[in-house]
Amino acid sequence: MYSFSTRRLTLTAIAASGALTASLALAGSAFAVAPATATASYNCGSAGSGTITLNAADSGGGKTLQISSTDIRTEFPLDANTVTTTLKLKKASGGATSEVQFSGAAHGAANTGDPIAFGPLPLAAGSLAAGDTTDSVALTGEPSETNWSLKFTVNDPAGTFTSYCTATSNQSAAQTW
Repeated sequence: MYSFSTRRLTLTAIAASGALTASLALAGSAFAVAPATATASYNCGSAGSGTITLNAADSGGGKTLQISSTDIRTEFPLDANTVTTTLKLKKASGGATSEVQFSGAAHGAANTGDPIAFGPLPLAAGSLAAGDTTDSVALTGEPSETNWSLKFTVNDPAGTFTSYCTATSNQSAAQTW
């Protein structure tokens, strides 16, 4: 009887361990970004200048950023998902610095003068590992095709054009992935 009870306990422990392993595998990896929200000042020319909020997430679906601002506004009506937004950030990893880009065409429809809100923008260039940090990099000079931190490429029936922004400050806090 003693050996039967020991076998049952062993089998129960093995089954519980297998169930835990399976549930962890199905859950995917999710890591918190700290802080999840940061702000920085940006100059977007005729669209305005001011604070942009960056909301970062790192989940089983990947690393993403959402950007929004009540200071910077749309200059004309936008249909949903017609603007490709690209954000360049400085990455620090183990003492080395490089660049990463988040880019995508995810946003709601907007009217002229509405606050901007784009994303989630997936990580599109570069890589981020646990412990890496990202930050906006303050640039001098006017935003242009060769001097930008953030760009909006509008895909409109009348044609495609791009608007540029420069970060004018680092973020309120670098975000650690």
